[in-house]
Amino acid sequence: MKLLVSLALALTVALPLAAQERSGPLRIEITEGVIEPVPIAVAPFIAENAAAAEFAQQITEVVAADLTGTGLFRNIPQSAYISQVTSFDAAVAYADWKAINAEALVVGSVTLSSDNKLLIKFRLFDIFTGAPLGDGLQFAGATGSWRRVAHKVADQAYSRITGEGGYFDSRVVFVETTGPKNARLKRLAIMDYDGANVQYLTDASSIVLAPRFSPTGDRVLFTSYETGRPQIYELAVGASQKKALGLDTQTMTFAPRYAPDGRKVVYSEARGGNTDLYLLDLASGQRTRLTSAPSIETAPDFSPDGSQIVFESDRSGDQQLYIMPVGGGEPKRISFGQGRYGTPVWSPRGDYVAFTKQNAGRFHIGVMRTDGSAERLLTASFLDEGPTWAPNGRVLMFTRETAGAEGQQALFSVDISGRNLKRVATATAASDPAWSPLLP
Repeated sequence: MKLLVSLALALTVALPLAAQERSGPLRIEITEGVIEPVPIAVAPFIAENAAAAEFAQQITEVVAADLTGTGLFRNIPQSAYISQVTSFDAAVAYADWKAINAEALVVGSVTLSSDNKLLIKFRLFDIFTGAPLGDGLQFAGATGSWRRVAHKVADQAYSRITGEGGYFDSRVVFVETTGPKNARLKRLAIMDYDGANVQYLTDASSIVLAPRFSPTGDRVLFTSYETGRPQIYELAVGASQKKALGLDTQTMTFAPRYAPDGRKVVYSEARGGNTDLYLLDLASGQRTRLTSAPSIETAPDFSPDGSQIVFESDRSGDQQLYIMPVGGGEPKRISFGQGRYGTPVWSPRGDYVAFTKQNAGRFHIGVMRTDGSAERLLTASFLDEGPTWAPNGRVLMFTRETAGAEGQQALFSVDISGRNLKRVATATAASDPAWSPLLP
């Protein structure tokens, strides 16, 4: 028994659970609309010794928050429980959990050793079939990593229930913004995907824009105005010392992206009144010009296999999206709807391109197939822009800005069906998110 639920998240809604006749493991076919969240029970993790009690409670809360935060699950409150989980190895009273309509049960335990190490055990059960969902797992780590362990547990539960990859054990790099709208101070920050554990990578002495993770999540590219004109820098996560990429300081360079192998960078360079795409080999410093049209080419991003680049260009008269081979060549236009398209980002699954769209005075975050078909707008507001994909290719994060002189920027997320739009918790205004891969 590997799956409790198979969620076709590339589409849009489902029949309510109550309307489905269950003759086997629960399977939700999302076809249009909003699904009824699956009821699950995240039982309080058991503290195997007194020193582990606080960690057990905190881990339980994070696991439940991760799963319910997807909008796919509803955590049944403990007050409704008939059975209480008092031992990690105790037999599951399936009838009691079925009586409160639980579809799945998460059970865990936490031990804190004398040398201050945590041992977390985890099991998941399908209540309908009365069987475990996969094998039990255990994780070990320092006390300071308890949140990461909780995210790993939630990733396992999510993956086993949905059949999709998890995304909770990941980070987001973004631009923290303070000060009034006409004199904003910006610095790079990094946080857990849910807004916890914020750390700062730069100070606010110069404007910084568009940070981008390396494929291994240990480096960040970004654009800085430290010299008075936009230039691309690279920074190791956890280090404060940045370095320029060795590009021409007399030109403007911006909008960088790593290749999937982390060895090359594609970026935009403005030279002589023209903006084109270039490819930089990080080891040798060799630059290759990819475009030479009398238009603005920017916001490039690689396909997951590294063979193609999607970018925005006004070569047709206004901003549209194009795809071309990584070595250059004639681009193929993929956007044909009304309005202007920009900031394309290729899904890590390779199936969609996310983008910003401006039309009729509104901004949208949308997705389309890589051939331009099946365009779908997920949001609409005064200003939504700059999407970034979760590691599993099923959730997008982006910047939303409110109107007016006091308008503020904030980070929001939405899944690719257009469901579960919500604000990401940050202490200050924030913009330019970039999602990391899953952490090792």
